[in-house]
Amino acid sequence: MRKPPPMHAIDLTAPADRTEPVPIPGARHRAAPRTRRRSRWDRAPHLLAFALFAAYTTHSVLRYHRMQTRSWDLGIFEQAIRAYAQLEAPVVDLKGPGTNILGDHFSPVTALIAPAYRLFPTPVTLLVAQAALFAIAAIPVTRAATRLLGRASGLAIGVAYGLSWGIQQAVDFDFHEICFAVPLIAFSLESLMRRRWRAALLWAAPLVLVKEDLGVTLAAIALVVAWRARRERFRVTLYALGVAAFGLIATAVTLTVLIPAFNNTGVYGYWEKVDGGPSPFGGADVKLRTVAWLLLPTGLLAVRSPLVLAGVPTLGWRFLSGEEHYWSTDWHYSAVLMPVLFLALVDAVATSRRSPRPWLRAYADRLPACAAAAALALTTAQPLSALTESAAYHKPSRATAAENLLARIPDGATVESDVGALSRLAGRCRVLWVGDSRGVTPDWIALDNNSGWVEDPLAYARRLHPKATYRLSGAAGGYLLLARVDRR
Repeated sequence: MRKPPPMHAIDLTAPADRTEPVPIPGARHRAAPRTRRRSRWDRAPHLLAFALFAAYTTHSVLRYHRMQTRSWDLGIFEQAIRAYAQLEAPVVDLKGPGTNILGDHFSPVTALIAPAYRLFPTPVTLLVAQAALFAIAAIPVTRAATRLLGRASGLAIGVAYGLSWGIQQAVDFDFHEICFAVPLIAFSLESLMRRRWRAALLWAAPLVLVKEDLGVTLAAIALVVAWRARRERFRVTLYALGVAAFGLIATAVTLTVLIPAFNNTGVYGYWEKVDGGPSPFGGADVKLRTVAWLLLPTGLLAVRSPLVLAGVPTLGWRFLSGEEHYWSTDWHYSAVLMPVLFLALVDAVATSRRSPRPWLRAYADRLPACAAAAALALTTAQPLSALTESAAYHKPSRATAAENLLARIPDGATVESDVGALSRLAGRCRVLWVGDSRGVTPDWIALDNNSGWVEDPLAYARRLHPKATYRLSGAAGGYLLLARVDRR
């Protein structure tokens, strides 16, 4: 039988070489509730993500149900994903007959939705997928904040992200490919904050497949990794600099080689957004207002963290562009900035808590709760506030009448349409954008005329297609449907 070591040979100051707590006699009944409480809080990021997913999905699907599509992007992406689901090239006729979407924006990542769309061929599949991606990003944001700031502050930061105006505007926009970038950036920055350098780079690397400009965001994240790891492992710094170079090269190759190879013009079509239009130095009032909307919810403290540099490329191309729509807080453009800002806030609060200045420590301690309160307050004027209105859950008779009218169009027909009817037709017809059929004469023309902009439907049809003859097939719910009568 082995003898125990003598008492003088035991170092009582050495840390225990075990991960589980040493049981204390008589204390088991007190430890169990604490374990259950910790388990409940550990699930908090996932429960929050599920709640956000439910809210995002409900809002998006109800808007679709009421026929309140905001843009043609939902139809564009449905056409692309529908083609992927059929193992075909992603031709999007809404961008012009026969247009390969990879020649417009390079976003092959959307093919990941194709299997789900094959099972559920409806635009609702895209809306649900986007809601899930935005909600999943709340997990790394909340988890990182909880680890560094504590449970209550962590949950507050998660709520602030989930209800942030940038995410709500993107949810309200119907669908866009940037929904894939949001969780990738969130998981990457969480890994960076945990000093898991390889994971941070691997999470960010797929950004080059989400959109052509996000290779620069990959480079920015890699540079932050290189800076943070410089005193630990020189090899990591070299790898990070290599990934940064890869991101910049990938963007250059995509803009000058890949996209031109997939379109008929041989050039990247959005250069004119920079070269033409208003001066990129104009609109200072709008740009400053956007910056205020970005930084004020973080109490301006996010700028103290180098993580905020990951948002500079996105904000940079928007503000340097001459396109006025890129400058404001509308639509989906700010969604990728939300995980950057709130994780930068977490990083800055954790650093500020160690500051020798008492006022800064006190200010940092209160910011997570303030950020959550600001997000909740702003939600009253943001899209998710519609969930508190009874009208959001009722389908208006106008929408039902319009759906019945559009149901007259047979599957596989060629239709020229504007925004209103796209989401009801793109999954079963060949849909062209009104006024951009480029020589293709459609079988049907479907128009949203709720504003009364079409005074003489037949005259408008003759203007679009002088060599064809159309008749008014019906009008309902503010929509007009014209059928071609001279087709064979």
